[in-house]
Amino acid sequence: MADFKPGEIITTEVATIEVTQNPEKPTLSPGRHSFQLVVEDDSGNVSLPDVVEVIVRDTILPTAVMDAPKTVQPGQSFFLNGKRSSDVAPGRVVKYEWTLLE
Repeated sequence: MADFKPGEIITTEVATIEVTQNPEKPTLSPGRHSFQLVVEDDSGNVSLPDVVEVIVRDTILPTAVMDAPKTVQPGQSFFLNGKRSSDVAPGRVVKYEWTLLE
């Protein structure tokens, strides 16, 4: 179990870690949160960082969740998928707005 705080590095010798949350007073607010992992081998070589995004769902507003391929070849078509977006029951998502930002 780990109590993550922004910018604070937590070091372990195992490959998994639990992000501890208190249901009555959660540390992570609704929205997107990025976690970074850097690993070191037994020779002291350090990896480039890998970053993942975790979405904490909102209990009132709908939550947008978009899936896309991590990599594509130049000129290759691909799909963006918003199927995992949701709203608190009995609400339902009825419109998707897509924008290319960069």
